[in-house]
Amino acid sequence: MSSDNQIIASPQMQDFNLLPTFHPQENNMTEWYYFESYFNEEEIKKIEEIVSHTPYETAETQGGDPEYRKSSIKWIPPFQNSRWLFDRLMSCITEANNELWNFNLQSVRDNIQYTEYRSQDKGFYDWHMDIGYGFLSTRKVSLTVQLSDPSEYEGGELQLQTGNNPITPSNSRGTVVLFPSYMLHRVKPVTKGLRKSMVLWSGGASYK
Repeated sequence: MSSDNQIIASPQMQDFNLLPTFHPQENNMTEWYYFESYFNEEEIKKIEEIVSHTPYETAETQGGDPEYRKSSIKWIPPFQNSRWLFDRLMSCITEANNELWNFNLQSVRDNIQYTEYRSQDKGFYDWHMDIGYGFLSTRKVSLTVQLSDPSEYEGGELQLQTGNNPITPSNSRGTVVLFPSYMLHRVKPVTKGLRKSMVLWSGGASYK
């Protein structure tokens, strides 16, 4: 029996009623994490010994602009003498990711990058993100390790852009700082001495 007042559900209404209940996991996608003085003096000396046997390269950006970044780099692959270092850094990434972001992390596609910013070059790295096109699009967590003692250089502050004003994390020797790879960050020009650091990225499937 029909009625002029009968309500017929539209396809949109029917589809909506079939959707499962969604309970999103709440994370903090604009926060950063750190481990103060995570590496001790003996471990930093081991790291410096590892990098002493690898050649320097001129750092570049994916866009190829030489005025956007001035530093020298070396690459540390996961060889037998550096496997412990990858393990320690991945432990940091796992803890930070579990605490803040809960990204679907699957692998480390890059070697560890060792970087030197020299005052004679006014070494710096302007505002940038660590993600891009191609394989860079899979980066999700960025990690940096402070290898220099703050007394060894001036300038060279690592800064993170999480809002209106940049945040400057601790630069104590051995400190590890982690943040989402889409977060803007920079290294200000070194005006005196030499700033040494390491960086590593972890990623996985495309953002969804």
